[in-house]
Amino acid sequence: MRLPRLRRSLVLPGVIGGVTALLVGAGAAAAFEADTVSSYWDGLWWALGLMTTVGFVEGPPRTAAGAAISAVLMLAGFLLLSLISAGLASLFVREDEAPFEAREQALDRQVLDRLTALEDRIAELDRRLRDRDDPDGRTPGG
Repeated sequence: MRLPRLRRSLVLPGVIGGVTALLVGAGAAAAFEADTVSSYWDGLWWALGLMTTVGFVEGPPRTAAGAAISAVLMLAGFLLLSLISAGLASLFVREDEAPFEAREQALDRQVLDRLTALEDRIAELDRRLRDRDDPDGRTPGG
């Protein structure tokens, strides 16, 4: 069973989504965690620490909204890291699998060609049998 491959086209939207989460999370941290995060720039540092799985830079959140933002940032960071890692790994795997895929495609073409040849032979045999059973081209009973 083959697992679906990661498309490189998903990496750019993932990165854009991650940067968006970082920037929005920084503002949200500054707004909801005013005791812990004093400015947007501190919030950016705080959000970056969460997204890179370093942990809380200025301390854990003190509000429920701050905890929710933290959870979202941690998940976004983890998903972004996974997406980028998988995208890079897929480049190497594709290069390694290229010779195998080429051989597999050649074999598929051979099999299809042989099946087409067999189909043609069966059709020819059917035609010969019909001609042998009815050499005048008449239908039985007619």
